Amino acid sequence: MHHTMKNHNSAGYYALSGHAPATDDQRLKDSIDLFPAYGSVVDRLAPLKGGDLPTFAAFPYAISDGSLVPAQHASFLGKVHDPLLVTRDPSEPGFGLPELSLPANLSFDRIAARRELQKVVDAQTRLLDHSAAARGLDAYYEKALAMLHSTKLREAFNLEAEPAPLRDAYGRTPYGQSCLLARRLVESGVKFVQVYFSDNIGGQSTESGGWDTHGFNNTRMFPIIEKRHLPITDQTLPTFLNDLDSRGLLETTLVVWVGEFGRTPRINANISRDHWPQCYTALLAGAGVKKGFVYGSSDKHGEYPADKLVKPDDLAATIYHLLGIDPHTEVRDTLNRPVPISYGKAITDVMV
Repeated sequence: MHHTMKNHNSAGYYALSGHAPATDDQRLKDSIDLFPAYGSVVDRLAPLKGGDLPTFAAFPYAISDGSLVPAQHASFLGKVHDPLLVTRDPSEPGFGLPELSLPANLSFDRIAARRELQKVVDAQTRLLDHSAAARGLDAYYEKALAMLHSTKLREAFNLEAEPAPLRDAYGRTPYGQSCLLARRLVESGVKFVQVYFSDNIGGQSTESGGWDTHGFNNTRMFPIIEKRHLPITDQTLPTFLNDLDSRGLLETTLVVWVGEFGRTPRINANISRDHWPQCYTALLAGAGVKKGFVYGSSDKHGEYPADKLVKPDDLAATIYHLLGIDPHTEVRDTLNRPVPISYGKAITDVMV
């Protein structure tokens, strides 16, 4: 993989949308003018039918680096295509979604009746309010109401139904249990699931934080990586892939494991490494991807691609292609202009 965005917000946006921002700037803010998340595009072009399950779910965080990293929601596609965002730790005892449970004294019929009343009020309000924030809320509420009545969704979020040895195999960490939850959602029929390793991009300690381990505050990359990141990843990722495979799900499920960039090939003064978008790795598995196959290589220093340069645009096109969506499909932006969901080229060499 290769690009030139060295700041988290711009590189993160590029990774999460497949579209390069106009400039490489850490001050890039979440905006309705920016491109949407992959899962929102899938929800727009190939949504689940029925409404009792979300097409797109994301958990257990919304990631940030000082400010929210863009492209974690539907942006100009409209709120109805936002993910079901769950910001609870699935590794905690009694994990569940209270939002999917009605109060004991309130029936679903009464909730539905209140919704009908709300529609009357909203219709009058819209005579005065035509803001972008108000548009699309009707469909958003309807989806939320359908999910509230979904036994299937509540059951999918019930991690207690899993055998304890399997939960242990995934790891009793937020990331481990999130990947197990992702498998349960895929098994129930959810089309696109996004799991974040950490809420904060920076690697602050051996107990928390993401992969951005510069070596600040007298910490060092190696203790953080060796005590937190690598053990968690080495335990969870293979378990997740094997579990999908053993259930016959891997053939039809695309797994993408990737960050916004890699790390400098040379150690810095803090005995650590810094941002390096010029050469890094993405892992793909399942859904027609070749097994045990490596596409491209770096130079002898691991600094730059030696051949077969792939940008996030191409990864996006590859993802859409493997999901059965034409990467050149157009959607409409905030100015009603047609824009393609990807400007990249699908890397067909990685496919069977």
